[in-house]
Amino acid sequence: MNFNEYPIDSLMYITNRPEIVFTHGKGSWIYDSNGKRYLDFIQGWAVNSLGHCNDGMIEALNQQAGLLINPSPAFYNEPMAKLAGLLTRHSCFDKVFFANSGAEANEGAIKLARKWGRKFKDGAFEIITFDHSFHGRTLATMSASGKPGWDTIYAPQVPGFPKADLNDIASVERLINAKTVAVMLEPIQGEGGVIPATREFMQQLRELTKKHNILLIVDEVQSGCGRAGTLFAYQLSGIEPDIMTLGKGIGGGVPLAALLSKAEIAVFEAGDQGGTYNGNPLMTAVGYSVISQLTAPGFLEGVRSRGDYLRTKLLELSEERGFKGERGEGLLRALLLGKDIGNQIVEKARDMQPDGVLLNAARPNLLRFMPALNVTTAEIDQMLAMLRSVLDSL
Repeated sequence: MNFNEYPIDSLMYITNRPEIVFTHGKGSWIYDSNGKRYLDFIQGWAVNSLGHCNDGMIEALNQQAGLLINPSPAFYNEPMAKLAGLLTRHSCFDKVFFANSGAEANEGAIKLARKWGRKFKDGAFEIITFDHSFHGRTLATMSASGKPGWDTIYAPQVPGFPKADLNDIASVERLINAKTVAVMLEPIQGEGGVIPATREFMQQLRELTKKHNILLIVDEVQSGCGRAGTLFAYQLSGIEPDIMTLGKGIGGGVPLAALLSKAEIAVFEAGDQGGTYNGNPLMTAVGYSVISQLTAPGFLEGVRSRGDYLRTKLLELSEERGFKGERGEGLLRALLLGKDIGNQIVEKARDMQPDGVLLNAARPNLLRFMPALNVTTAEIDQMLAMLRSVLDSL
């Protein structure tokens, strides 16, 4: 097929896209309309936790499609209940609300915290967030985000989101006042450049929030669902947050997200929260398959092992090429280039022949790696060989 056969002019412009139309994929590989294949180390921005077209997900989707697709969120359905139970059994949380995107889950977390503040903290509503954070693209979640420039795109912003500095507990404490209801952070700032919150900082944050009777919200849209080598990234620090949001990897490629909380925080009343497609059985059946596979014996140990392998190989490459090291957790990692060549690398890697490799430069001076959690060490080696070839050509 030729790219020109596709009516792309009908699509609204939102970003610069290469002249590629993807048609199918399997595992770590994705194919375009010309038959070229690409080794995918983006996986939908950490969405395809089990790679492209996972057999278990396909089976769940096909089976559920023949049973029930959407009974309305005004009723319980079987996959919704099963997935909620699976998530609470494997986390410190008691209650689950399903949504369709990470931004929607984060919007729900903001609402829940403000509702709790109205009921139990004299109307406190401010939520401390962090510079360089990313919480979504709704007006409220953009306001909560600390992404440079986002304060002016759709100004005025939604008020109530003062910004602290990640891994600086004093910067958080300075912002706490009578209006503060919560602190919200990504355990690993993915869009910000794969910057992990330290174990010590997470523990200090939990102590500080308890001291001031304010909530701790972890946005695990990118870092959750096995990505960090544990089912949820908060578990790396041995703490228990009050609220957690999930997206991306929970659906393995289908639109699914979740808002989880401790029982005493779940204060929504009838009509406070909802959504036409939220918790629909088609998506939650797929989510159940994904989480079941992630929690199967040995799977997360394998993620940690492959994460360590990728880390070691990236450090070797950094030493070899005079880069600035690497950082991350599990299979969410960044190679620190030390110079603004990330976008060049991404383009050259994609355009390689006969096979390309899909990489991401979350910042111009680094590459972010988000492969499928079941990526093989052979595929990691293949990606690194292709990356070396690109670097040789610069």
